[in-house]
Amino acid sequence: MANGVLIIDKPSDWTSMDVCAKIRGILHEKRVGHGGTLDPMATGVLPVFVGRATRAVEFAMDGKKEYLAALKLGVITNTQDTTGEVVETRPVKVDRDKLEAALAPFRGEIAQVPPMYSAIKVKGKKLYQLARAGQEVERPARTVTIDGLELLETAPEGFPAEEHMWYLRINCSKGTYVRTLCHDIGQALGCGGCMAALRRTRVAGYTLAQAVTLEKLQAAPEPEALLAPVDGCFEAYPAVSVGADVLKKARNGSPFPCPAKDGRWRVYGPEGEFLLLGQCAGGVMTTIKSFFEV
Repeated sequence: MANGVLIIDKPSDWTSMDVCAKIRGILHEKRVGHGGTLDPMATGVLPVFVGRATRAVEFAMDGKKEYLAALKLGVITNTQDTTGEVVETRPVKVDRDKLEAALAPFRGEIAQVPPMYSAIKVKGKKLYQLARAGQEVERPARTVTIDGLELLETAPEGFPAEEHMWYLRINCSKGTYVRTLCHDIGQALGCGGCMAALRRTRVAGYTLAQAVTLEKLQAAPEPEALLAPVDGCFEAYPAVSVGADVLKKARNGSPFPCPAKDGRWRVYGPEGEFLLLGQCAGGVMTTIKSFFEV
């Protein structure tokens, strides 16, 4: 029985759900879920949770993310990226200094209006369904956090190199739309802009260095051997081990005594097995989510 996390380097033109469907077939496991959607044009880190590890999906989706993005100035599209229909082109008179200055207001907490071409629901309908029907509805701005926004010197490997193309490294919170960020930067510059490429380099603590391609997974004689332990998703939290005397309580989901400071903990059993993510208060641990196989 397969349990763990596959860190996939998602190829372009695949949806995140396409990747999950492929992995279900390779591993013959129905319980498969991904930790954060990537648009079809995007590539990069897609954690795929398998078996009992699917219980960690909600935590992975809340994590910080890092992206590399190509910003194409002078072009505005209906999807805010180069897969969409061009609605306007404008002349570009932007140098590096002007672009650097334009980036400053986009660092920190910012208000971002989600794009029409997104899966957010309004009155039960996904925005992209309304957009494809030619409708545009008002979307309330959402607060997102841009922890890092860096203008790169050169194009990342595999990215398009064209006139008026610039390259960004972005560290951001859950809910950030990078293509909307590119569009908004273009608007701030007055020339318009859209996203021409996107590669996710980090999410939920997982990086490209850990990622494998679908081809490598499919060619592996034992693809289960590529599964990473699910506790890697919680490395931001400290670890504590408990003895056999409280193991039954922990496995039953009951609060149990634990010599840990108040806060969230990764809890391991006496044999080193990852049991659960827990919350400790006053020397008593309660289970947030368990991960041992029942």
